[in-house]
Order: sequence, then C-alpha cells, then structure tokens
Amino acid sequence: MVENQIFTKQRLINLSIIIAAIWFTWFAQNHFDEYTVRIINNVAIFIILAVSYNLINGVTGQFSLEPNGFVAIGAYVTAILTVDAEGMLYQYDLEDPAQWVLALQADFVWALLFSGIISALLALSLAFPVFRVRGDYLAIVTLGFGFIIRIITINVPAVTNGSLGINDIPEHSNLYWTCGAAIIAVVVILNVIYSKYGRAMKAVRDDEDAATAMGINTFKTKTLAFSTSAFFEGVGGGLLAALLTSISPDLFTFLLTFQLLIIIVLGGLGSTTGAIIGTILVMAGLEWMRFLDEPMNLFGYQTEGLPGMRMVVFSLILIVVMLFAREGLMGKKELFELKIFKKKKADK
Repeated sequence: MVENQIFTKQRLINLSIIIAAIWFTWFAQNHFDEYTVRIINNVAIFIILAVSYNLINGVTGQFSLEPNGFVAIGAYVTAILTVDAEGMLYQYDLEDPAQWVLALQADFVWALLFSGIISALLALSLAFPVFRVRGDYLAIVTLGFGFIIRIITINVPAVTNGSLGINDIPEHSNLYWTCGAAIIAVVVILNVIYSKYGRAMKAVRDDEDAATAMGINTFKTKTLAFSTSAFFEGVGGGLLAALLTSISPDLFTFLLTFQLLIIIVLGGLGSTTGAIIGTILVMAGLEWMRFLDEPMNLFGYQTEGLPGMRMVVFSLILIVVMLFAREGLMGKKELFELKIFKKKKADK
C-alpha cells in the first residue's frame, strides 16, 4: 500500500514537470526574443545528449567516451537526408557527391529517426568488441571510436564534403522540435531506468561480478544502455545540425564529449535530474557570464575586456562545487527522491 502511494506520488510529480515543460516551451517560443530562444534550443539539445550519455556512463557505470562520434553520425545523416541534390552539387567542392547520396531525401522527422536508428545499430555492432574490456580500457576504446568517425568524415568527401562540411541545412530551430525531443528523451530514459532493465544497469554499475553471479546478463544490459544512449545522441546530433544549419568535422572533437562529461559529473553521475540541472547551469550559465569578457566598471575603475575571463570564473565555480558536493549536485538521486517530496514518518 505504501509502495503504491509512493509510486503514485512519483508519477504525479513527473506529470506535473512534463506539463510545466510543455507550457514553458509554448510560452518561450511565443514571447521570448530570438537570442533567448536560441539559447534554450541549445540547452534542450544538450539535455538530450546529457541524459542519454548519463545512461551509459552514470547509470550503467561504463566509462565511455564515445558521444562525439554518435552525435557526428546523427548530424551528418540528418544533413544528407534533408539537403536537396541541387544544394549538394553546388557546395561539394572537393569531390562530386556520390549518386546514392544525391538520391537520399527524407522529411526532417524521418531524418531524425534514421539518425537515431543508424547510431543505435552502429552501437550494437560496436558492443561486441567494446565490452570485452572494462574501466580505463573501455574509455580508450570508445575514445578511439570518436576519432575514427571524425577521420572518416574528413576523408570521404563524396559523402560528407570532407573538411568543408555541409552547409545550407534546412533550419528547424523552433522550440517545439528541440524541447519536444528533450521531453521525449527524458521520459523514455527515466522509464528505462525504473524498469527491470534499469535495475540491472545499476547492479552492473555497483558490482559487475556480483551482478553476473546473480544471473544478470551483463553484456545484454550494457548493450541495451549503449544502444539506447547512441539512439538519442544521434537524434541530438540531427537537431544540432538543423539548428546550426552548417556542420563540419571540427564540431565533433573530443571537446564535445568532455563538455558532456563535465555536465553529468556536475549534476551527479546516475541522476537524470542532475544531468538536466548540469546542462542548464553549464550551457545557459556560460552564455549569461559573457559580460565578464567585456569592459566593466568595477568600483569606479574601468577595466578592459578580458576574453576568456568567463571560463576562468566558471572553472573556479566548478572547483568549489566539486569540493563541497563530491557526488555532484544531485548525487544519484532524482527530483522526487529528495527529502522535500518524501512523506514524513509519523511519530511513534
């Protein structure tokens, strides 16, 4: 009876948050200025990337460094499927586009789905060699995968236009696309986490050998987390391409993975709520602190612009947070697991 009440309370909290997010999306799209909408679009895309990356790295405990590879795949698949043949012939300067590339055309929603599916299928094929190792070795293998994808995008100009990248991608920058996809990603991943598969992922994270001894198929569990994470990273990459309208291999370096790693560690490894909070603080916070790079009047003293000062201040804030919150802002907890949402026990 008590468990049912707790479960009902969790569902009500989650439903309230989803309704609030939908209302905010509508309000922001219709009332905020273009610059603010652009920032929210960017935050929403990185929420998709962060919560999906947290599934494999935080919930399942596999130190993977692959997100930039899957994001690149999603971005290029969406670009190729949405840019028309005439546009490709005009901008492919290094080498004429392959005929099969010219023949590929799809609506944006289908392009996003294909981006996610192709990323997930590649993750499934990579799972066999990748999960033969653990720990630091797993990080090295997945890091290499990201480098390989970037090298391929540079050296196959008939498909990707090489180092010049793809331009004139149809823009789909309204918040209904990005925030809608972010809400779907969060809901799906939370449902995975609180299913029997999610409990198996947490068991693998806590002690993989013990999980195996208890009869959990650890390879299947890790592969499920890896492919689910890759699917949403591919979708996020497609949305990023449609937001920027121009992509190149330089966008998908290890710095993208490192940025996502900072976000999920700051929010708390294993917490989807923490990944969302970390994304808002990092992506929106860095934009808000741009004033630190500009000339300022401090106590009557006029300072010159110091480009990069916001990164110095942001780094100091990260150090302070990590000193006082060793497990991140949320630890492994979700929003509804905080004390303020728990029913107080009656005095005996």
